Amino acid sequence: MLNRVTNRLGRAWRVLVTGQAETRARREIPAITDEEVAEVRQVFGMPKFFMFGHARSGTTLLARLVRVHPEVHCNWQAHFFSRPPMLSGLADAPEVGDWLARRSNRWNRGRDLTPVALRAMADYILERDARSAGKRVVGDKSPNVLTNGRAIHEMQRLYPDGKVIYIVRDGRDTLISHRFQNFIDAAHTLLPVDLQIRDDFATDPRPYFAGKKSIFTETAIRRMAEGWVTNVVETDAAGRELYGANYYVLKYEALIDQPYETMAGVWRFLGVSPNGLEAAVRAEMEENPDADWQQQKASDLVSALEKGKRGSWRELFTARDKAVFKEVAGETLKTWGYEDGNDW
Repeated sequence: MLNRVTNRLGRAWRVLVTGQAETRARREIPAITDEEVAEVRQVFGMPKFFMFGHARSGTTLLARLVRVHPEVHCNWQAHFFSRPPMLSGLADAPEVGDWLARRSNRWNRGRDLTPVALRAMADYILERDARSAGKRVVGDKSPNVLTNGRAIHEMQRLYPDGKVIYIVRDGRDTLISHRFQNFIDAAHTLLPVDLQIRDDFATDPRPYFAGKKSIFTETAIRRMAEGWVTNVVETDAAGRELYGANYYVLKYEALIDQPYETMAGVWRFLGVSPNGLEAAVRAEMEENPDADWQQQKASDLVSALEKGKRGSWRELFTARDKAVFKEVAGETLKTWGYEDGNDW
């Protein structure tokens, strides 16, 4: 008792003096074993997949289209592996780990049961809606812009038997779309200089579309370009390394240009037939579920934009924007086939 009181007083004094609470290292959660995966799948047997991508790279459109298939369901943004505290954070506290690993519990068979408990929880969340919809394959789409390649590593510890789908979009268009999303959805997080740009664009967008004014500050475009490069490089490397043939990558531009052919490849990767779904894909492509909501949220901005427009960076990037993006992300653009050189 005395030790507990002393420890609490010490923590309180540390906060009073430094203004910071004591930081505690994350508990290392063991990876699930093949035997445990087999046991879990006896209860939750649906094949699982997880979709990742940078914010505004087409993850929502991809999820809408994959759900068109009568055998496939996709949940929306569970963020099991892509937004802190993530699924593993539920068992981060040492006392939780002690309980799940305590040998006297007997039901854990002398091993830390944390990965099984987390996997079963996620499986239940995923399969609940899929079962009610009569689907047999289920997944989740969660942009991994906050965790990048770490999302794949986190997933692999609990879903070594899962499949990964990663969608990539031209980083220049990704940044344009992400910037306007922040203008529309997250104005409260913007700095005064960013709010001024937002208001100026809403008042008169013509100088921006003519390349005379930038929708970015130099700090913003540099930071966002670095984030895009990190996401693409880390996620693709981790996907190939950890999942091999169970990793599938596609481009947003292909999804726009050839939606059925692109989705046919995705569905075959998931083990289902794409036959007979051309009309359903075309119909889904004509929908825009966000249009009315965005119009209500920020009609002054939305009226000047075309959602999902290809090549919008050609109108909205200034000479400075191009120079910064080339410096930071030019090589990544070439790696992914978006440019052959630097003459753009």
